[in-house]
Amino acid sequence: MRDMSALSGIQAPKVPTLFKAACPDCRGRFELAAGALRLAIGASRRTTFYSFTCPGCGAAVRKPAGERIVELLTGGGVRTLRLHSTV
Repeated sequence: MRDMSALSGIQAPKVPTLFKAACPDCRGRFELAAGALRLAIGASRRTTFYSFTCPGCGAAVRKPAGERIVELLTGGGVRTLRLHSTV
């Protein structure tokens, strides 16, 4: 049996996370890397959304992001912008 203690500090190579997305304009379906998405977290559901540019037709797409979507996107390395309330 090999001594695995020497390997404990070695990390497995990270595989880029891909997110499935769809465009409401051209109805295309595709996978996007974290760098192609942006997440905006606001004070309400109405102001919390993610956005991307459709690789098929070039349309700017904006979709609502509930708690689970926010969790998945932030965990997958999507850049996040926190929107501040002016109240």
